Parts: sequence; structure tokens; C-alpha cells
Amino acid sequence: MSDLAALDATASAELVRSGAVSALELVEAARQRIERLDPQLNALVRTRFDAAAGEAATATGPFAGVPFLLKDLGALVAGERTDFGSGVLKNSENRWAVTSYTSQAFANAGLVVLGRTATPEFGTTITTEPTAYAPTRNPWDPTRSAGGSSGGAAAAVASGMVPVAHASDGGGSIRIPASCCGLVGLKPSRGRVSNGPTVGESWAGSTTDGALARTVRDAAAMLDLLRAAMPGDPYIAPPVARPYVDEVGRPLERLRVGLLTGPGRRRAPSPDAEVVDGVLSAGRLLSDLGHDVHEASPEAFVDEAYARHFLTVVVADVALMMTQLERLLGRPIADDEIEPRNANYRRTGARLAATDYLAARGWLGQWARRMASWWAAPEQGGQGFDLLVCPVIARVPPEIGWYTAGGPEQEGGRIAEVLQYTGQFNATGQPALSLPLHTSSGGVPIGVQFVAAYGREDLLVRLASQLEQAQPWASRRPPLWSGR
Repeated sequence: MSDLAALDATASAELVRSGAVSALELVEAARQRIERLDPQLNALVRTRFDAAAGEAATATGPFAGVPFLLKDLGALVAGERTDFGSGVLKNSENRWAVTSYTSQAFANAGLVVLGRTATPEFGTTITTEPTAYAPTRNPWDPTRSAGGSSGGAAAAVASGMVPVAHASDGGGSIRIPASCCGLVGLKPSRGRVSNGPTVGESWAGSTTDGALARTVRDAAAMLDLLRAAMPGDPYIAPPVARPYVDEVGRPLERLRVGLLTGPGRRRAPSPDAEVVDGVLSAGRLLSDLGHDVHEASPEAFVDEAYARHFLTVVVADVALMMTQLERLLGRPIADDEIEPRNANYRRTGARLAATDYLAARGWLGQWARRMASWWAAPEQGGQGFDLLVCPVIARVPPEIGWYTAGGPEQEGGRIAEVLQYTGQFNATGQPALSLPLHTSSGGVPIGVQFVAAYGREDLLVRLASQLEQAQPWASRRPPLWSGR
């Protein structure tokens, strides 16, 4: 048998359709890879191997039998646990009563879920080191963070446990782990993927589901599975001209591209030199491919007030979520039952006046218009750029424990130092993509972020396909690679 771990989801599905491999063989091989490697990476918090074997036998759909993992945050499945990375739910007997549209879409495609991947508690930080579980380690360097909040998914895909995995993004949680672990991470436009049926919007419309993949065609295919407007959705993204998989390899017009290599906020620390090198290298590659590249970025991007107003939205949502969890569990949740970061968010959010919350949302709405004008055509008063290229995070992936050392205040400062470039596009609702185009001197991936105008995932997929052909990455393997 060839190395099944090296195949992407598209190739794996084709093997099953052709009869060369059965769905059960794919699932069994993935189970063995997970059992062999997860003790070193802590990418999973729960497995469901017996259920997966049964589902593999009857799986139908375009990805029938392809091994898959769901993040332990959102993506509910009726009758099963989702613990949101928290010991409060981990230690309860809670089982969810409904299935999320996201989980159902993956199931309808025939993907077979072997378990749940690790996430930080409530997804409120950018490293996957929850106190309720062991820290998730980066397959390229196990002393370093795999990113967050989809860090478990990233470690699992990068190490070859599964070809693709569910992820979600409220401030960078698809793109940051993709950058840290050398994957393709595409955050869709607001309204492209429904948050239903239990959620109308979260973090003022900033959160969305998606996937982590090793190839562009898999990233496009996963978005095709998820893109659907459902009744009652508060936002609906513009319709697509064709399936995203059909954008792979499609000719790309000459693009007007801006590069941002400085800090993501006016008074923020400068990014690491190796991070800047990654952006500049991507700019040279785009220029060589015939695109028009400039040192340019939206003036509004570095506005210091953005982070303050976005944090206001987040802390209000955390406070609300904690109230909802208390109702679900039928008891109060004490501060010492949750991580200090989230306890602080809850206290701050609970004290927030409704008018202050609405003022923050109003400011972000006006700021988003300032941001969007950079991509708008000149006849609409815009600057006519097609693409922004910038870092994903400001540092090479830090070591495990770096974020949390020194207590909550230092943790917040370090998160802010690293998280300079991604949350803006959750607030604007624009699609954004991390591609594994650069590597640190220590051999750890450094992703580069590409941002298009609202609704233009098609452009990002075509661009990613062009870059994948020009500078292939899928054959690179981390030191911790499962194989077989």
C-alpha cells in the first residue's frame, strides 16, 4: 500500500471511488496514524474510532470514506460532546441536542469523523494550550506552538493524521495555525458559511467555519461543501460564478497588489525579520508572475482604535456565552473554573454598558468602510487594489508556554504583540488566506497572508493555485510525520 498519509482528500476520495482502496481501509490507516503520533502532539482531545468504522461502511458523497476531524469548538453533533476546550464542559455530562449546519455538510459529503481536535478554552487565544488538556505541539518543532485556536486541527493535518480537518476563525484562528504548521488556511467572507442553526452571529459577525488543508484544491473543495445560505442567516455573501474547485488552475489576470511589512498597529512592535522576509519574498514571486506590486496598504489598517473596539465585542460575547453555559449546566460557573484570561473577559463584558457595546459596533462599521475603499474601484472613490499581502502573525511561532508565562496581563500583551494582522479581516468580513510560502532559519513554517475584497474567495483560490504551481509546498514533511 502506498503512503496514504501523503494523499490529499481529493486523491483519497478518488481511490475510494475507483475501488483501489475501501473507505474502511482509509479510516483504519488514519486511526493507526493518530494512535502512533498523537501522544507526541496532543492534537486530539477525543476519538470516536468505533463509530467512524461503522460510518465508513455506509458513507456516500463526493468525499466518502475520507478521514476527518472536527474541532472541539462549534460544529455540534446531536448526542455528542463539544467541550469548547474548557474543563467546565469536559467534566460535565453535557450532550448537544442539535447538529450544526457545518457538521451536517461535512457528513453529507461522506467525510468520516475520527475525533475532536484541541482548541484553547472558548477559542479566545492564538495558541492551543488549554489548562484542561496537554498543550498541542507543532509537528515541525514540538517545543513550539501550533497556533490557535484551530491548533489541534493544524497539527493533525500537518503531521499526516488526516488530509483535511474542520477549523474556525473569529480573529485569525484558521490562518494562524495554518501559518504555524505550513498549511493552506482560507477564512471565508462573512455570510459565506452559515453559523446556524443555534447561532445567528457571533463576535458581531466575525466568526466563521472553514477547514485546514495541505493543497489548494482541498481548501477549495471544503469551502464548496460549506457555502450555503440558510433561512434566517443575518448575512448572505454574494453568489459565486462557479464552484471554487473550478477556480483552481483558472487563468489569473494581472493584479494590483499592495505589500504591508510594517507593524499592524501604529504603536505595535515591528514584526520579526524572518516574517518580513516572507512577505517580501511573496511580493517578488508575484512580480515575477506578472503582477503589479507596490509597498502599499489601507491607511485604516493600522488605526489603534480598531483593537480596542474589537476587544469590546469579544468580551461582551464571552460574558453572554458564560451566562448561556450556566443555564445549560444549571449552576453558576466560578471564575476559578475557567482560565484567568476568560474570567477577566467575563468580568469586563458583564460590566459593559449596552451603549458602549453598540458604540464599538458602530465604530467598527464605519472603520470597515474606510478599509473597503482601498479595494474599491477608483470610480467608486477607492484606490483600486486587488490584493493585500501581509504577515499572518508578527513572530515566528513562539515556544510552548511563552504566551501564558507571567500571568493574564502579560498574556494579553503577548497576544496583542503577535496578533496584529488577522482580526481586521474578521471585522470587515473579507476573505483572507494563509499560504506556506516561507520557512524560518530554524525550519518552522511562516505563512504569508493574502486578502481580497469582500466576496472574492474566487480570486484567492486562483491566486493560491498559481502560487502553488510556482512554488510547490505539499510534498514538504515535518519531522513528526505519521506516514503510511
